[in-house]
Amino acid sequence: MSAQQRREQLLSVGKALFASRGYEAVTVEEIAAAAEVSKPVVYEHFGGKEGLYAVVVDREMQALLLRITDALTGQHPRQLLEQAGMALFDYIDGDTDGFRILVRDSPVPTGNFASLIVEIAGKVEYLLAKQFKSRGFNTKLAPMYSQMLVGMVALTGQWWLDVRKPDKEEVVAHLVNLAYNGFSHLEHKPKLSGE
Repeated sequence: MSAQQRREQLLSVGKALFASRGYEAVTVEEIAAAAEVSKPVVYEHFGGKEGLYAVVVDREMQALLLRITDALTGQHPRQLLEQAGMALFDYIDGDTDGFRILVRDSPVPTGNFASLIVEIAGKVEYLLAKQFKSRGFNTKLAPMYSQMLVGMVALTGQWWLDVRKPDKEEVVAHLVNLAYNGFSHLEHKPKLSGE
């Protein structure tokens, strides 16, 4: 195996182990054994478990961010919501191990799911600001609304990761229903009812 092939093999083995058991439970010995190499090979490529984990998390964050960003091609708000929702749920469905790693708390100083959500919300913020402007809403509120939307979708994705019912298309349809129909009746200056 070339050095690059070995590195990719270790990343694949590490990803599977971290997803199934979590960072803390996995040892360098287990990674090496699963890859059928000696422990020094793991250290040579990544400096240890932390380095391997950091690369796995970074790759997953970039893959998910790219998927969601690339999906946002529509112009209509409902279409954008559907595209973003399906991109996330397709990722969860197609790369369950990657998503499991992202949503776990990590003791290693790497990016985490919360920081990824902030980054995705930043992309959504730009799109919302355009929609707000065209509807006469205060564009300064776009950052807050993007956090709300992305947070709602992300938490629903975490829930669906384990239950898998209903199917992802139905879940996304309900998310879009809630978010979009809420938008269609958005008040310019909302206030709490204050019973």
